[in-house]
Amino acid sequence: MKRQRHASKRAKAPWITTAVATATAKPLAALAFALALAAPASAAGIVDDRGRTVEIAAPPQRIVSILPSLAEMVCRLDRCERLVGVDRYTDWPAQAARLPRVGGGIDPNIEAIVALRPDLVLAGTSSRGIDRLESLGIRVLAFDPNTHADVERILGALGVVLGRDDAQRIWREIDDGVSAAARSLPPEARGARVYFEVNAGPYGASEASFIGETLARLGARNILPARLGAFPKLNPEYVVRADPEVIIIGQRSAEGLAQRPGWSGMRAIREGRVCLFLAHESDVLVRPGPRMAEAARMMAECLRQKAPRRRGEGDSR
Repeated sequence: MKRQRHASKRAKAPWITTAVATATAKPLAALAFALALAAPASAAGIVDDRGRTVEIAAPPQRIVSILPSLAEMVCRLDRCERLVGVDRYTDWPAQAARLPRVGGGIDPNIEAIVALRPDLVLAGTSSRGIDRLESLGIRVLAFDPNTHADVERILGALGVVLGRDDAQRIWREIDDGVSAAARSLPPEARGARVYFEVNAGPYGASEASFIGETLARLGARNILPARLGAFPKLNPEYVVRADPEVIIIGQRSAEGLAQRPGWSGMRAIREGRVCLFLAHESDVLVRPGPRMAEAARMMAECLRQKAPRRRGEGDSR
């Protein structure tokens, strides 16, 4: 969040916005046709989150990623050098942040992507550029990482694509890091009712999201139930009625927070129990991928500092 920052069963990140370039169709088609002719015969198939089987003959050497979390996974799998282009929001690691930009995730710049001569494009399933890229003969793998299980599965798929056999080890390190963050919290910091805002729609992170799953492992109680979808757009009055004890929010979304109708009376705002994160910190929190353990540590520290202490749960004061 869109930044790749979801109120349906598989709602999409609401913070991805761009403009798509559709001009110069004939030169694009000619270049894409040449790329297709140069592609080797397929040797294996990867099923992506559209349910499509994408044939991968050999580990791709020129990858364009138009979803930050996917670029981060490629780099964590030690194949950052295979990336030749990224979307405008990818800013980690530094090696990826220096690459050519190809617009945003929803509406990427098709001409810019084709000019980079990729043998694979990694995209979110919500990208409106997928059909156009595939019509030009470019292979696309589309993924929709909403949960911890999704991240584990997608890491595994990318490991196969990239010829890496350590994806499961990497996932265990991420998962162990989340568990360590949970163990670091004292009992009295658990049980707080939390609202996590991913974007000023407002969009929130529910129990069904990877953020919600991390909060649950930290002992927090999410005010947004799973039935709302992973990242639902909310009526602000819903949050007022839920009256969370702690709010977690990024600086980009927090301007005028107390001025939202009715919000100044919420317990979290009255008692100063708001965890405000800078832009680069928010990126860590809202991206499902290799930095989820770091995000868990940040949320644990927020709860340690802001969660109201409960009698009979370790607080002797």
